[in-house]
Amino acid sequence: MSIHELLDPTNSTLIFIDHQPQMAFGVANIDRQTLKNNTVALAKAGKIFNVPTIFTSVETKSFSGYIWPELLAVHPEITPIERSSMNSWEDAAFVAAVKATGRKKLVISALWTEVCLTFPTLMALGEGFEVYVVTDTSGGTSVDAHERSIDRMVQAGAVPVTWQQVLLEYQRDWARRDTYDAVMDLVREHSGAYGIGVDYAYTMVHGAPERKA
Repeated sequence: MSIHELLDPTNSTLIFIDHQPQMAFGVANIDRQTLKNNTVALAKAGKIFNVPTIFTSVETKSFSGYIWPELLAVHPEITPIERSSMNSWEDAAFVAAVKATGRKKLVISALWTEVCLTFPTLMALGEGFEVYVVTDTSGGTSVDAHERSIDRMVQAGAVPVTWQQVLLEYQRDWARRDTYDAVMDLVREHSGAYGIGVDYAYTMVHGAPERKA
């Protein structure tokens, strides 16, 4: 495995850490509705391509609240791993779940960037995993906190990516028709101007019939 090898559905795992209400309240580097949109979109991308996915939460009932229902709804079959530690990599059940996937490329999103993303990223790198930190599905308590944490992880060897980059890296070739329609549906729903452009092209170029809500 190498960071020079592209991500694909057979070599990576998606990990979502602490996308919970109380953690989102503290996010200040990105609009929180955008953050939720991006995070749910990334989870849906993983589902389209059957990528192993892990949800983990911290102090759900005593402090943080349940993981966003929109995120859980993407994978209702997954039971989140509940923790008390701020650092997921210090939780034995979480590490066991990661290792059970057999994948060395970890695509991680977390709240907050400076804690729940940075800590496990540094430790996973230290154990020989390749970590891809998704910058627009993670949030910190300030712009500076988020950016300096990304800097620290990159200096340690992590690779910064965005959710749509991961989606298109998984698809890669528009001739892959088995996932094409699902990817386009996801783009329409979650990709903003890109999705609007797809609707325009379908209408004006391809003469598609009107889509009903």
